[in-house]
Amino acid sequence: MVTLSCIKADIGGMVGHSSSHPDILNLGREELEQAKRRGLLIDYHVSHCGDDMFLIMTHDRGENNTEVHKLAWDTFVKGTELAKKLKLYGAGQDLLADAFSGNIRGAGPGSAEMEIEERPSEPIIVFMADKTSAGAFNLPLYKMFADPFNTPGLVIGEPLHQGFTFEIQDVQQHMQIRLNSPDEIYDMLVFIGAPNRYAVKRVVNRLTNEVGAVSSTDKLSLIAGRYVGKDDPTMIVRCQGNFPAVGEVLEPFTTPWIVEGWMRGSHHGPLMPVGLADAHPSRFDGPPRLVALGFQVADGKLIGPNDMFDDPGFDHVRDKANQIADFLRLHGPFEPHRLPLEEMEYTTMPAVAAKLADRWTPLEEAQPARA
Repeated sequence: MVTLSCIKADIGGMVGHSSSHPDILNLGREELEQAKRRGLLIDYHVSHCGDDMFLIMTHDRGENNTEVHKLAWDTFVKGTELAKKLKLYGAGQDLLADAFSGNIRGAGPGSAEMEIEERPSEPIIVFMADKTSAGAFNLPLYKMFADPFNTPGLVIGEPLHQGFTFEIQDVQQHMQIRLNSPDEIYDMLVFIGAPNRYAVKRVVNRLTNEVGAVSSTDKLSLIAGRYVGKDDPTMIVRCQGNFPAVGEVLEPFTTPWIVEGWMRGSHHGPLMPVGLADAHPSRFDGPPRLVALGFQVADGKLIGPNDMFDDPGFDHVRDKANQIADFLRLHGPFEPHRLPLEEMEYTTMPAVAAKLADRWTPLEEAQPARA
């Protein structure tokens, strides 16, 4: 068995929130290389999307392993120290816990992990997002694993035809439920259609019980009790065989779906799939970006990556995302560009409401009209 772990954090941006400093990424590589030499890791790859560093690791320790999670935490702490020396923006903003307590969950960084038995060929795609929130992958995961218009393998591929089980988390009430597609699709859509509260954590093949996808569902604002930046989620998806093909996994991103995040984490914007060279959002601190790195896993080693969105086949999506961005920006501080008030509770909105509370007066009863 091999475990795939992607643990990420924003520990400082250059310039502002737009990108990651090369020295920070090199520090991450040095820390993971030492762990590989000690035998903790089988292999690793360090990358970024915007100002978030993503540690992609393989090992044989299983999910939620204390040593692996501490490695990630210590790497982020050391990276934060370097970010402060470089005076990078928001140094260590995702490190919400005072100290490591055995697991990365609830400490600020996001994580997606799956323990698998390697197949004769094991293609995976690691998705890395910036300027958006946990739950942003709900719609794409639905398209990949439940929509035959996106994934014809659900109709004509025998290993997929029995459907998939979706593990859905209520990130506010800390509850979870498992619903099956295709028979419970309508029930499932009630929940995953509200990605600000419900997030798809895991997708499993109903026929083989193999995990096909896992995403990070950590909500920074709910952990911190205040706005500290968007969650910038990650996701690992297995491809081919008992799962959607590589092309079926990428196909949902031919539409720039509207997600929450963007400037100050308080606006809706189009999710733009880009190659690594363009993973440095700047316009209004965005639009939200998504990178897809493809690997072949061989005896736990990461062969690759291929920069999957570095493809002219996605040029039209980026053009459309820019058009949507133009339209939404015209709304300025008005909804639906700005998030609804109930989603703004971790900004200055509550303070403004409290300051003006005594200036609200009851509506006078309407007077009858006179002839």
